[in-house]
Amino acid sequence: MCVERQSERIDRAARRLTAWLAGTLLFTSPLPAQATPEIRTWNTDNGTRVLFVAAPEIPMVDVRLVFAAGSARDGGRSGLASMTAAMLTEGAGDWNADTIADRLDGVGAVLSTDVDRDMATVALRTLTRQPAFDTAVDTFATLIARPTFAPDELERVRQNRLVALRQEDESPRSVAQKALYRAVFGAHPYAADPSGTPESIAGLKREELVAFHARHYVGSNAVLALVGDLDHAGAEALANRLVAGLPAGEPAAPLPEVPELVGATLESIEFPSSQTTVLAGQPGMRRGDPDYFALHVGNHILGGSGLVSILMDEIREKRGLSYSTYSAFLPLAQPGPFLMSLQTRNDQAEQARTVMLDTLKRFIAQGPSEAELTAAKKNITGGFPLKIASNSDIVRYLAVIGFYDLPLDYLDRFRERIESVTSEQIRDAFARRVHPERLAIVTVGGSSEARADAGTEQVSLARGSH
Repeated sequence: MCVERQSERIDRAARRLTAWLAGTLLFTSPLPAQATPEIRTWNTDNGTRVLFVAAPEIPMVDVRLVFAAGSARDGGRSGLASMTAAMLTEGAGDWNADTIADRLDGVGAVLSTDVDRDMATVALRTLTRQPAFDTAVDTFATLIARPTFAPDELERVRQNRLVALRQEDESPRSVAQKALYRAVFGAHPYAADPSGTPESIAGLKREELVAFHARHYVGSNAVLALVGDLDHAGAEALANRLVAGLPAGEPAAPLPEVPELVGATLESIEFPSSQTTVLAGQPGMRRGDPDYFALHVGNHILGGSGLVSILMDEIREKRGLSYSTYSAFLPLAQPGPFLMSLQTRNDQAEQARTVMLDTLKRFIAQGPSEAELTAAKKNITGGFPLKIASNSDIVRYLAVIGFYDLPLDYLDRFRERIESVTSEQIRDAFARRVHPERLAIVTVGGSSEARADAGTEQVSLARGSH
């Protein structure tokens, strides 16, 4: 579905659902604030793993069905996974795209699809009252099991995607991010952007989408998360209805290991802008990594906590080199990237990169102070209740827990595990897992002469010569 068209429909449906709830309920609390939710889990007959949390306070249900069908499964046909997911709402069973939209709009339901490198997601929010519930559930079940991949709709979606890709080429941030993923992951499937390239999207055939759907949209390759106004029996019945049309199939094979970078690289891309975007990265950690909490807390202190992070203090507050800078770990099924980012004036790019790398090196060597660690723990644990404050928040966590096979007590023990992290653990984890001398660096913007001069010194800096 066209991005603008789908966004308008989702917004319209969301407004209708919100208006109904506002007119019916004076106050709603999705879950008791004093406890994390109780998670129940089981498998359907076709092998779909289900995770369910009862939330009877609001007469609605959130559904999130995820498949191991992200862009890492494209098999050299970049954009195949994302185009397959985009086509689900463009025709299914006997319905065309307009009929599907009318069915959902008519009952105030919100349905969306998304694809990242690991997973394809189909999400639904609907009231549990009739006829909204049955209409939304039947529509969802038909879309995932019986998409038509109509040729006319495929061409329309293809043209919209090509327009979107051209627009991304006009964004230095987008250009830099795509280049960095290629530099960090090389020949690994994570290197390719989920949206594809103009060449790959133009060449995709309908039969390829049909085959991708048949292989990956199967019960044993899926996790279903449910949160809402249902008891256990009602959740089991809903799960069976949602995935009944999917064959059992086989789970997707494990993805290949992500190799470590063997040395520093620098790619400078000329772009007509007064600002230079700087990204640096390397393979970081996977979901469920034993170093997850030490790296998570450490990164919060280094560059993940906004204005109070060390990177912001060194780069923005002390030197005024960038309005915003950050670092992040993005864990995936295999190690996702550790990233550092800033944007600065072209004439300050060299200095900003130097400060960014020096700050990272110093943090690895020294670790956080006890005051920084205490503040980070308070910030993370204090904000955690807000991260599970709504049904839509919880259903996202359930999908992640199920898809990555995290322990069911992940939410219960999250704060405890954050509190147990020590400065020594952070220093140890960063020393073992983050290597400034092996960073891939991408710059986008500035003059070619300035980048050439800066590049020589930057590679030297990354190798520890300064």
